[in-house]
Parts: sequence; C-alpha cells; structure tokens
Amino acid sequence: MTFEQQWLEYDYNPFILFSSNGKILSLNAEAQFLLGVASTNELFELTTAYANISFGFKTTFLELEFGRYKFFAVTIGYENEDEIGIKLYQSPSFKLNNPKPVGELTNIYTLVDLCISTNSISSNVIYTKEFDPTIPEIVINTNSFIKLLNKIYSCFDENEQINTKIFYRVGEHIKFENKKYSIFSVEIKADKINQQKTNELEILAANTNFYIDIQNKITINIPMITS
Repeated sequence: MTFEQQWLEYDYNPFILFSSNGKILSLNAEAQFLLGVASTNELFELTTAYANISFGFKTTFLELEFGRYKFFAVTIGYENEDEIGIKLYQSPSFKLNNPKPVGELTNIYTLVDLCISTNSISSNVIYTKEFDPTIPEIVINTNSFIKLLNKIYSCFDENEQINTKIFYRVGEHIKFENKKYSIFSVEIKADKINQQKTNELEILAANTNFYIDIQNKITINIPMITS
C-alpha cells in the first residue's frame, strides 16, 4: 500500500468505489463501519443521484444520517462508465474544544441501575436493559450524570416500556490533551418521546459537558477514561 493509499484507508471520512452495476470494488476502513448501518444499495443510489451529468467530480452539501453517522457533504467522481466513487464528509460528533471530563472513578452500571430504580418508583413503566458487561469503571461526574439520565427518562415517561442499552462504540475515539480515549454509549429508547422535554435536555447536557445524540432515541456518548 502506497503512502497515498494509506491516507485514504485511514481517512475519517468513508470512501467507496463502485462498479457500474453497484458492486463494491474497494472501500476504506471507515466505510466498512458505515456499511454496518447503511446498505450497499442505499449508498450506490446516493452515489448515482448526486453524480455529475458528465465525467468529473461534483461536491454537494447536504444533511445525511445513517444510524450514528451524520454527514454534511458528499463528493462523487467518475472518469469512465465502469467505476464511480463516493466520499462522505462526517459532521463532528463531539465538541472538540471541551476540556477533559473530571470526576470520580465509578461503575456506570451502578449509576444506571440507581436511576432506573428511582424512576420506577410509583410508575407502571417496564424498564428493560441490554448491558455490555465489558465497560470498566470510568471517571465521570456522578451527580451530573445522574441528573442528566433522570431528565432523559422523563422524556419517555408516557411509554409503557423503556429500554436502556450500554455498549462499546467500536472504532470510535476522542482526544483530550493529545491522548486518545475509546467511547461507549448509554442509549435510552421507547416508542414515544416528549419533544418539549428534549429541548430542556439539550440545555442541561450543554451545561454539564456530556455529549448527547437525540433522534427517536437518546444516547449519551461517554469517553472511557479510567484514571
């Protein structure tokens, strides 16, 4: 692999080269993760939809979401009828200027269970859990996290069932003070979400320096700082 090919392989932005019939000819490492949430057919249709009418390259600014991925632009290029490529430009997932989180070394499962117990008192809501047991104790501001998670649960209080999932985000990292940290997530999901309360939630999250993602579910993304 040449030096230029290595740049493409380890690019933060997914790149895929298709044949004329939509078969993947090559892709970089980030595109492999993208294919876990988006189908080959979806991405090929996107490629042909935004391609230039004639040979060449065309960049289009748009908003796209595939699972956890959010993109703000795509570049499509082709020089013959046999191959066509797409590069998708990721929107930053986190505020890059935030300071390194501080707090106490804590068991995240204990905090989540505490919040579930608190919110289940005098409630008919069924709380289900999917926990990856491999997350170690991490440094976190426990008071801020509990306050935020309780607020998240209140956004789903009109549901019969709420599911909480804790999982490791494969291949995702964030840097603090030139050191790279893995990321895991606490995801809360139910059928209905109170949009008015989510507005309040975003303000709370911003004030506590937690990274949240609000869609039809609410996800707290947490750096795995263990010391």
